[in-house]
Amino acid sequence: MDHDAVYLTPEGKAQAEQELSDLVNVKRPALAERLHFAIKQGDLSENADYQAAKEEQAFLEGRILHLQHVLRVGQLINTGEASSDGRVKLGSVITVIEEGYDDTETYYLVGRTEADPSKGRISHASPLGKALLGHVAGDTVSIAAPAGRMSFKILEVA
Repeated sequence: MDHDAVYLTPEGKAQAEQELSDLVNVKRPALAERLHFAIKQGDLSENADYQAAKEEQAFLEGRILHLQHVLRVGQLINTGEASSDGRVKLGSVITVIEEGYDDTETYYLVGRTEADPSKGRISHASPLGKALLGHVAGDTVSIAAPAGRMSFKILEVA
């Protein structure tokens, strides 16, 4: 598996397409109007509205380019179906228990553009994601963390 590739779930692709559409069709025209109004105010060197709009425009155009790239090169991953051999793969939902703790944690293994650990979505390129890939329920994986080694037992792979 190429850790530099862009992997997208169907939901992630739809979200990226929606955000791109909103940026191009709603936010870009609104920002162009703000810039046009700020330019009409005169001296641009001391025009805070103009400077703020230019900074926002740079961010907006960068985000548009990023989303276009993600959608152009992104590879769709299968979700909702367990691998035939029960191994962890992109799109798997994995329930683990950390050694020394009683609470289980469930993670959805996604590409890095969709990772959000606070929502249980971890990247295949993260230390835990890398460690889990290819393993099956019953296996124990270990990762190096700032606080030391952490071990996780895989309870379920879906």
